[in-house]
Amino acid sequence: MPAVDYTPRGVYARLWTYTRKYFWMFLLGIVGVSLDAAMQAVFIKFIEPLIDRVFVEKDAAFGMILAGGVLVVILLRVIGHFAGIYGMEWTGRRVVADLRKQLFDAYLQLPARFFDRHSPGQLISKLAYNSEQVAQAVTNAIVSAIRDIMLVFYLLIVMLSLNAKLTAIMLMLVPAVALVVTIVSRKFRKISRRIQDSMGDVSHVTEEAVAGHRVVKVFQGQKSESERFGRVNETTRRLHMRLIATHLLSSSLVQVSAGLALVALMVIATRPGMLEVITAGTFTSLFFAMVATIPPLKRLTTVQTQMQKGIAAAESLFRIMDSDFEQDSGEISVDRVNGHIEFRDVSFRYESSGQEVLRQVSFHIPVGSTTALVGHSGSGKTTLAGLLPRFYQYSEGSILLDGQELSDYRLEDLRRQIALVSQDVVLFNDTVAGNIAYGALAGATRDQITAAARAAHAMEFIEQLPDGLDTEVGENGTLLSGGQRQRLAIARALLKDAPVLILDEATSALDSTSEKAIQQALEEVMKSRTTLVIAHRLSTIENADQVIVLDRGRILESGTHDELLASGGAYALLYRTQFSGNGDKD
Repeated sequence: MPAVDYTPRGVYARLWTYTRKYFWMFLLGIVGVSLDAAMQAVFIKFIEPLIDRVFVEKDAAFGMILAGGVLVVILLRVIGHFAGIYGMEWTGRRVVADLRKQLFDAYLQLPARFFDRHSPGQLISKLAYNSEQVAQAVTNAIVSAIRDIMLVFYLLIVMLSLNAKLTAIMLMLVPAVALVVTIVSRKFRKISRRIQDSMGDVSHVTEEAVAGHRVVKVFQGQKSESERFGRVNETTRRLHMRLIATHLLSSSLVQVSAGLALVALMVIATRPGMLEVITAGTFTSLFFAMVATIPPLKRLTTVQTQMQKGIAAAESLFRIMDSDFEQDSGEISVDRVNGHIEFRDVSFRYESSGQEVLRQVSFHIPVGSTTALVGHSGSGKTTLAGLLPRFYQYSEGSILLDGQELSDYRLEDLRRQIALVSQDVVLFNDTVAGNIAYGALAGATRDQITAAARAAHAMEFIEQLPDGLDTEVGENGTLLSGGQRQRLAIARALLKDAPVLILDEATSALDSTSEKAIQQALEEVMKSRTTLVIAHRLSTIENADQVIVLDRGRILESGTHDELLASGGAYALLYRTQFSGNGDKD
């Protein structure tokens, strides 16, 4: 894979690949802002004949012609301004929409290890805040840059047409502006990167405090959370002030340079020799033209602020888009597997820590059987279960499904064979029916959804909801209880009807009455499926075909519930100490 160019030039060149898809609207914007700038210069050019011919020579007829010309200039300015701003904004917003869509699609394709390294708040900040910085760079900044550059260019033409010698004074500003832009652009980009990282921290701290508001209140953590937010908020404020100070300094330097040029113009223009060859109208027009160049030159330093923010923001987005997506080298396509699973000397370590989590794990799960994984927290149960859908790639060994290596299956086909019910239920801000028939299940009929909900004993509470299956559940199902949310997750798994079922603490949030009802439904659905259960409560473990005891990533012992109790080993100890109460979780 060739090296990616993340220099400012490379980032802007890449942004141009997004812009050129909308070239004609972009061109409309350029023509519009150029027309706007040209008409401003023409308006200043009219000052010379207005003074010399109309007021000095008293040519009233020409004054009427000039008034008509001014009206035309005003109309053309209005047309140019509207076309320029609309064309640029339309193009810029399409570019940002494309970037956001591509970034969001990247989030959906990135591997689990990426999300282990980045907090949700930081990733959301990139999608919202960073992309908006890009919007400023490809809309406002470009509009301002093109308009101001063209305005200075047209004003120079006007000044050259009036008096070339005096115009040379104006050219003294060019080196000063170029030096300021070169020096401050690097500073802007560096500070902008830090601001974007800081905004990610603000989002992260806010997300944790909002999501964990119950814990914060019960454990009286308001003060510590407020102080933590205050620190990251103050860091962001200071960085913004450094950016503003840098911008004001650069703008002031340009203004000082322009002021010196104006002083030089007045000194030279008022010399006796120059007064003999320059008219009042020429000097006035030249003076106004030179004064008119100061605001666009100052704005060009402001444009640098926006552009450098946009470059830094686009770079952060491109780095995520260029991250390695989930590898899918499999070629086997299958509609439905039998469900025979075998682990052969499987080892796994997390890239971030390098710590080995699983070590030489070997066992097999016959078709239609149930295997329960038990062990202390951190023993590797959840990690092991996460290898089946290929959330992570194991470093050594093999995992076979119906005799084929997992990586040989197409990723989409592999995951179609697996249903998952976990303790951390994920629901979307949709209806009850939409959450049960989620994703690839969206084509399910109403009867199928109802049957799955009834089998999961979810219809008991669904029928009590205001709109039944059409009731909105709120963000992540906040309008439902923990047990209700988990029953919807079970209904979703039942509707999928996959040959392999993973139950990760699947009944942990249910009360005793609900658990009995759910357990009966689970036992029914587990009969014809290969099931991997991460131990939660004894009722599931006792009926499992085999129980595997894990400790620090290794298998200590395996067998049926009765066999392991009779052996008096690690499982018997766990039974006496932990499993008489609530289960644990990796």
